[in-house]
Amino acid sequence: MTTDVPGLPGSRRRGRRPPRRAASALAERWTRIDGVDVFYRESPARPDAPAMMHVHGFGLSGRYLLPTAERLRDEFHTLVPDLPGFGRSGRAVDPLDVPDLAHAAARFLDDRHVTSATLVGNSMGCPVICEFAYRYPERLDRAVLVAPAGGAYNQPLRRAVRQLARDGVREPVGMLRVAAPDYLRFGVPSTVRMFRALTRYPSLDRLLALKVPTLVVIGDRDPLMPSPDRVREVASRTDNHVLVVIMKGAAHAINFSNPGELAHVIRQFMADQPIVDDPEEPGYSESYEIHRGTLHPHHGSQT
Repeated sequence: MTTDVPGLPGSRRRGRRPPRRAASALAERWTRIDGVDVFYRESPARPDAPAMMHVHGFGLSGRYLLPTAERLRDEFHTLVPDLPGFGRSGRAVDPLDVPDLAHAAARFLDDRHVTSATLVGNSMGCPVICEFAYRYPERLDRAVLVAPAGGAYNQPLRRAVRQLARDGVREPVGMLRVAAPDYLRFGVPSTVRMFRALTRYPSLDRLLALKVPTLVVIGDRDPLMPSPDRVREVASRTDNHVLVVIMKGAAHAINFSNPGELAHVIRQFMADQPIVDDPEEPGYSESYEIHRGTLHPHHGSQT
């Protein structure tokens, strides 16, 4: 059963405190999935609006995804959950690994009566989407993988920590205010367990096995990502629908730092249009294709 955030009309659950002011232009709600309280944000859904769920990264809540998600709320039935164990949501009895999180994402969509959706992930959210595609292929319309992380390039843990430290100074100051409480709430034991789960997950195999139109967006200042040449080489191993886009000036948390440009790229991808820079954000960031799979629709010229 879904309820609104406590303190707002319709709320009946106890023991949940709302923030002092709404953190999102989306409606903030609670539901209960497999015995776990799950917090999420949702846009008003038009009957004809395709569903789009945004999946957060390692140790974080969905809050930092909101700048991009809010820009797409009028075009899509937009959902931004805190997966179990993250953010304001409760914890499962047993710690969740990547397949468990993919299952939780599917159960959340069940709860919202969504049969299929486009999933937009950042960082660890990308392996979760790849696992979702592996387990529930009929439920994934398209995949948007923003700064996918968790593979061999981010291992061992000490290397990932150094990469995160370098990324921290490249992100907007506002990102620290959002991320710090989430990381503290997630805790060190959960961080170690989740990292171990990621090291055991076959990220590359799952990525190359995707059968749906897939957009990969990477920032050219992201220390957690390999070079664009390496990304292009990996993408060329498959003839599927992968479209790879570089965003100049962006680091790792693109959904937070470059939301206007990212939303613009997602709209073009969803409409099977060539990726061109957003004219409304001159000089802020620039996006261009570096790979377009042989099965991905070609419309017009590439930039």
